[in-house]
Amino acid sequence: MQVNINGIETRYVLSNEGGGPWLTFIHQLGGDLSVWDQLAGYFRDNYTVLRYDLRGHGKTALSREPFGIADLSHDLATLLDTLGAPSTHLVGMSLGGMIAQQFALDHPSRVDTLTIADTNGGTPPESRALWDQRAASARTDGMGSLVSSTMSRWLTPDFQRAHPEAVEPIREVFSHTLSEGYAMACEALRDFDVRSKLGTIRCPTLTVAGRHDTGTPPAATQAIADAIEGARFELLDAAHLAPIEQSHRFAALLETFLERPV
Repeated sequence: MQVNINGIETRYVLSNEGGGPWLTFIHQLGGDLSVWDQLAGYFRDNYTVLRYDLRGHGKTALSREPFGIADLSHDLATLLDTLGAPSTHLVGMSLGGMIAQQFALDHPSRVDTLTIADTNGGTPPESRALWDQRAASARTDGMGSLVSSTMSRWLTPDFQRAHPEAVEPIREVFSHTLSEGYAMACEALRDFDVRSKLGTIRCPTLTVAGRHDTGTPPAATQAIADAIEGARFELLDAAHLAPIEQSHRFAALLETFLERPV
């Protein structure tokens, strides 16, 4: 389905076979909603599952102007308004985890629970140049120049060898992401920092990291849990896309977390 969100044609998929509480998944930089196919299938019998493509990703149109993570949070709020969702359980991975944190700060009453994976609460000053470099590479040399290094960070070699059927769609989506959409998102990510505000988040929170994640070290994700009162931290045997590489374990963790009394 397509809907105009803040002037941008946005693709979303809504699975509400169960008609239960809302559960929204937010994908990573250079990804699209398809990365959540397996997990959406697992939860759709008991939840109203929403997935969508971020600006300049998948089949969502490119933003005309530069944007920040707060703008991506506003996009989600508008999408939920359009679909009639007063609140949602929220799951975000990597860039999606940053958007989820921002949304929880911007709209605390609309987040039933917060689950964030392989992400951090802010880009440290020493890493900002890295995001400028990736944005420049995408614009100058195209997404193909970034595929190999990205896949090596995202998924462990063992997983890539054992599960080509899972790896190739992720590689294809990344390769076909609009260069400018990727670059603009890199710049939004570069400027993100909510670390000083995390202590104000009050919703039940689960944080998950991949033990072998070199791009976002597990300590960065654990620091978010340490900053949010009562938050839980889990470490999985995976690289950056831990919810995908360890999908069964992640689904079990999420299911248990969602079902606990609030």
